[in-house]
Amino acid sequence: MNKKTSLKILAPVAAGLLTLIVLAGCATPSSENPSAALPAHSELIKLREGDVLKISFPGSANLDTVQQIRRDGKITLPLVGEVDAVGLTPDDLQQKLSKLYATQLSSKEVTVMVQSSTFPVFVTGRVVHPGKILSDHPITALEAVMEAGGFDYNTANLKAVKIIRQENGLLTNHVLNLKAVLEGTDNQPFYLKPGDIVYVPERFAVF
Repeated sequence: MNKKTSLKILAPVAAGLLTLIVLAGCATPSSENPSAALPAHSELIKLREGDVLKISFPGSANLDTVQQIRRDGKITLPLVGEVDAVGLTPDDLQQKLSKLYATQLSSKEVTVMVQSSTFPVFVTGRVVHPGKILSDHPITALEAVMEAGGFDYNTANLKAVKIIRQENGLLTNHVLNLKAVLEGTDNQPFYLKPGDIVYVPERFAVF
C-alpha cells in the first residue's frame, strides 16, 4: 500500500472522529445533579400538630423559645401571642414571624427549626399491645393497629373500629370498617391526627 492510498483511507476516519468530537462538545451535558431543579427537601416539609419547633431571634436572644404546635394548629409567642403554624413550611413560618415582629425588633431575622416531628396516637381495645404509639410520619388507623401488635382476631370487631378525636374542644367519633380495608374492598386510608385514640371494640359489643 503506497502513501497516497493510506491517506485516502485515513481521511474518512479522521473526519468521522472530528465530527464526533464536535457533536460531543455541542451536546447538552447531562446534569451532575438531577435534583437541582427540584425544590429543597426543607421546602416540602409541612408543619403539623405535635411538631416541636425551635424559634430563634438572633437580634433578641431573650425571645428564643421552643414551642410544640398544639392540636388547634397554633403556637404562642412572646409579644405577638398566638400564631397559626400548621400547614406552613418552616420557611413560610419564618417569613410570617418576621412580618409580625417587624415593628417590635431592631432585627427582623427569625429562624425556625423543626426539633422533633413525632406525635402520639393511642390504640386500645382488642389489640395485642394497647398503648401509646409515637410516629414521625403520617400514619393510618390500620398502621397504628399493626404497630400495636395487630388485632386480637379471636375477639376484635374489625368492622366497627372507632377513632376518638378532639376537634374544636369537642370529642368526635369516626367509625371505620378495617375488615374491608384488609380485604381490599376499601382503599381509602384514614390518617390519624396527634392525640387520636383508636379503639378496637369486642365483637358483638353494643355502643
